[in-house]
Amino acid sequence: MSLAEQALSYVRAISPYQPGKPITELAREMGIPVDSIVKLASNENPLGMSPKARVAVEKAISGVERYPDQFDLIAKVAKRCAVGQNQVVLGNGSNDVLDLIARVFLAPGRSAVFAQHAFAVYPLATLSTGAELIVTPAKNYGHDLDAMRAAIRPDTRIVWIANPNNPTGNFLPYAEVRAFLESVPKDVVVVLDEAYNEYIPAAERVDTAGWLKDLPNLLICRTLSKIYGLAGLRIGYGLASPEVADLMNRVRQPFNVNNLALAGALAALDDHEFLNASYELNRRGMEQLVAALKRLNLEYIPSCGNFVTFRAGDAATVNQKLLKQGVIVRPIGGYGLPEWLRVTIGTEVENVRFIEALEKAL
Repeated sequence: MSLAEQALSYVRAISPYQPGKPITELAREMGIPVDSIVKLASNENPLGMSPKARVAVEKAISGVERYPDQFDLIAKVAKRCAVGQNQVVLGNGSNDVLDLIARVFLAPGRSAVFAQHAFAVYPLATLSTGAELIVTPAKNYGHDLDAMRAAIRPDTRIVWIANPNNPTGNFLPYAEVRAFLESVPKDVVVVLDEAYNEYIPAAERVDTAGWLKDLPNLLICRTLSKIYGLAGLRIGYGLASPEVADLMNRVRQPFNVNNLALAGALAALDDHEFLNASYELNRRGMEQLVAALKRLNLEYIPSCGNFVTFRAGDAATVNQKLLKQGVIVRPIGGYGLPEWLRVTIGTEVENVRFIEALEKAL
């Protein structure tokens, strides 16, 4: 018997997460110069990182010999979200926060509910604990809250909800989300993943952090990887009741967020000019790509994120043709959508490059 066979059976059964193809990997495979490749696969900010964050990170390099102190960032997040500092949990990216909550509440003999076509980390976090994963059918490629409520069992401890959803971009109106939260059993944690929250039109946004006062079983998860442009620094945070946050901090690695990420996040949260510029660029880019998809008669899913998912037919072949032209998008067959591709909104020039490559690929 091999050593690997001694590992937990539910760990051996997990399919690894497949990230978007790195630019350097495509350059090696195709012999394409790195600077001629356009990556629109991982929902990264095409403007890069906030200028204020860049200055802060460069300054923080001189202190990397010291262990991190999370106090200042926790205080800033707590003030901005109008919650107590004892309600904030920092993570090495928001994925880390998702993993923490799974470790606190899931185990063999327990279950978690999530929707078909939802973020791949939810099943990974669930299955890594030995818990059972309950998958509910999608509704118009997004969450069917009624089906998710009906799927909750006595052994269910977590419900995962992404709003907007990744990889489909669907947005659930907050009135529906609030009604769902009020309907679930109070001993079930509802994780509201708001990684793309800042891309939602301002008129439709709601301060969900304010719900924590009335809904102690709510956990909100956010990230600075998307609109703030800090994906490579790995920084996110969770907002929860003091009791739940305390439990998460007990299993959290003591120094899970590094000094550079803390400095970058502190500065990025105050760079409102960069945030607005990123939002506007994304809005214009979405219009640009949607117009092209309509012109090409390609079905797409209306999105409130910084990406759009469209039906490409033979998606594997189309994707390969795009790669040969130096354009990286995201195949999402692993999400149960084998005919679809997801493309991140880029700069105007990058979007044009994608559209032209797509026309040739089709």
